[in-house]
Amino acid sequence: MKMAVGRNGAEKDDAAGHIRCMMSRRMFLMTSGVAALSVSTISLSLFPGGTVQAEVVEYPRKRIARLSQLKNDVPVDFNYPDDAPGSSAMLVKMGGIRAGGGIGPQEDVVAFSYLCTHQGGALDGLYKVVGDHRVLGQCPMHLSTFDLTRHGIVVSGQAYESLPQILLELDGDDIHAVGIMGLLYGRNRNVMQSG
Repeated sequence: MKMAVGRNGAEKDDAAGHIRCMMSRRMFLMTSGVAALSVSTISLSLFPGGTVQAEVVEYPRKRIARLSQLKNDVPVDFNYPDDAPGSSAMLVKMGGIRAGGGIGPQEDVVAFSYLCTHQGGALDGLYKVVGDHRVLGQCPMHLSTFDLTRHGIVVSGQAYESLPQILLELDGDDIHAVGIMGLLYGRNRNVMQSG
């Protein structure tokens, strides 16, 4: 590659040299396609003729509240899926603001873990209403904040995983916790083995 000399006597790249080291969009797409194919071929060849078994976990069905007794934007604390450390959670009716995974006539009743996914900071008492936004945070450890209308996604701070959402079922007026979307902080599985 030829080097041109600038006004101050320092060498700099010429345009032709610069273009030679750049990859065209077409070349990038072709190269990345070949790389993706080779990665998938490698991962598939790791299990020749083998079977993969999935473990199905059954969550307990737990009644946690009555829909008729919920007040708008007033969290109800509960533990799920057990009473062990790290299972504290909140249920909240978000005043008619529709949410991902929400239940009830307005799809505005949701539940989430109270532990920040970054380093397990306690989020108890940190539910906030800002206009049409419903958030949990800021975590006292590293200021992570989670959007409860969009499945608990991170909106600021150091966390990189969404807040675990407690899956809910409505049976008449009774609200039941029936599962968890995401992994509770500090656990390698949400439902702990007994005995």
